[in-house]
Amino acid sequence: MSWTESCAVALALAYVLLAIYQHRWCWIAAILSALLYILIFWQVRLYLEALLQCFYIGMAVYGWFAWHSGQARPERPITTWPWRYHAGACTGVLALTLLLGSMMMRWTDAAAPFVDAATTVSALLATWLVAQKVLENWLYWIVIDMASVWLYLSRDLSLTAALFAGYVVLAAFGYRTWRTRWLQQQIN
Repeated sequence: MSWTESCAVALALAYVLLAIYQHRWCWIAAILSALLYILIFWQVRLYLEALLQCFYIGMAVYGWFAWHSGQARPERPITTWPWRYHAGACTGVLALTLLLGSMMMRWTDAAAPFVDAATTVSALLATWLVAQKVLENWLYWIVIDMASVWLYLSRDLSLTAALFAGYVVLAAFGYRTWRTRWLQQQIN
């Protein structure tokens, strides 16, 4: 456990808590946390996780602007996806996981290439769903976070593993919070 990991965890936790309550500043915490995690994941040979942080930074910039509610446009509402969208998304995640995992196994010294690929590809989708305010993003995060706990423990990132164990609980709370808000939107 390092000072860098401690700061990254604190900022990542701030991101999720702020996202649950739909505070736009969550995206700033996400950027700062991702910058620190690029260094951390590269050091422990989780290369796709390090690359994922670059995507998080881009999505955080996008989320910052997408969640802005200026006078010209209202706040983005929470939406849901039909099951066929989820089926397509999961099929795409599986295909990309197999492709990236195979590539990482063949061309790098990556630790746990298929788990790294699965969590990375799934997180790409889930992050985009957060930025789009799709309710089911939280369900994806529950599964991703559970797999990530094992991955980070295998690389001796105990504080990050504990963060992701907490994320499972926070994602369940986030789903409940957003679902309540979505139901309120349906009534109004």
